Amino acid sequence: MSITMIPFAQGEANLDWRGLCAAFETGHALPKAEIADTFLYRDPDTLLNRAAWIDGMGIAVKSATIFPRNPDKGDAMINGAVNLYSDDNGTLEAIVDFHLVTKWKTAGDSVFAATRLARPDSETILIVGAGTVGRNLWQAYRSLFPNARFSIWNRTRANADKMAADCPGMTVADDLETAVRGADIVTSATMSTEPLIKGDWLQPGQHIDLIGAYRPDMREADDTAMTRARVFVDSYDTTVDHIGEIKIPLEAGVITRDTLVADYYEPQNFKRRSDDEITLFKNGGGAHLDLMTSRYILDAWRAAA
Repeated sequence: MSITMIPFAQGEANLDWRGLCAAFETGHALPKAEIADTFLYRDPDTLLNRAAWIDGMGIAVKSATIFPRNPDKGDAMINGAVNLYSDDNGTLEAIVDFHLVTKWKTAGDSVFAATRLARPDSETILIVGAGTVGRNLWQAYRSLFPNARFSIWNRTRANADKMAADCPGMTVADDLETAVRGADIVTSATMSTEPLIKGDWLQPGQHIDLIGAYRPDMREADDTAMTRARVFVDSYDTTVDHIGEIKIPLEAGVITRDTLVADYYEPQNFKRRSDDEITLFKNGGGAHLDLMTSRYILDAWRAAA
């Protein structure tokens, strides 16, 4: 069998966000993924290795390097490789562009949760963080919420201005508290180790989507936010003991394991109950989602051939 090579632009041309959400739903109806994550650190840099095997879907192996200082040198902050293997015989089926998988997995993870946890009539969406992920979130959310108005807040105002100039209709928020209070959906993708989003700012009916924290020492929302909201995660296995957003308040006794309402493998509980409750989702982005995304990309590639 020949190995399919899928580059970014050609692969992305076949994709849509609703199609990816459907692929996530299908993937979570299969037997639960076997996953393994390892981290290596050289402050402030990280090597993340993720592997997943889903019976009936196959195997994905993804290695990612995260070098936060790279943008200062004109280099990409995140680099790596993704290999997709056959579930039937273990042969390498495809090498998919790492950044393509990462873009669609990360933003898709958040909008998939929002289709279940955010109010369908959400009209104002605040993006916190004007990096690459923030721009991808704008693309994904406007596909699912086409009538929404978007604003951007970033620590460095110049970066927020640039993103707003590149994203038609987007406005820049000067004050984070005011912007959070006025948003129906808050989606945050920063590298913060200190909480930016305060629970005292949250309003009834909001949906909070937290993406940035991926290490045990990182978090974007404070303890009050965790206690005021109904908290959901994409996977217990990749968040509870691994990511500071959940790990820190758990270890401090601020929340308990029962505070976490559901993950994607519990669709019957993964939903909003009322228009006035506050929902909070932690996007952990495990290897099983990389596998589901890679398989969706390969299937779309073959369908378009």
